[in-house]
Amino acid sequence: LTPYAEAVAAMETHVADMAAGRAGERLWLVEHPPLYTAGTSARSADLLDARFPVFASGRGGQYTYHGPGQRVAYVMLDLNKRGKDVRAFVVARKPAAVRA
Repeated sequence: LTPYAEAVAAMETHVADMAAGRAGERLWLVEHPPLYTAGTSARSADLLDARFPVFASGRGGQYTYHGPGQRVAYVMLDLNKRGKDVRAFVVARKPAAVRA
């Protein structure tokens, strides 16, 4: 189990190291203690039972539960090496059936 705040701090450090050329890309699989992340569209009125800590997140969306037994994949890519346009990168990797 990796506490959420520790995971975010480690990822921020790793991304800075990637930008400085001191680290390579990383795919990190972790589990967190029970918590909710609140995306940019989350409204406090929508969380009916905040029985776990809530962490604001810069991602889109609303609330997401994370907890033991649930693996979270954090993908840290160097977009400077992949064309700098994250949307174009994602679209280019989608299977043709999904793009249609």
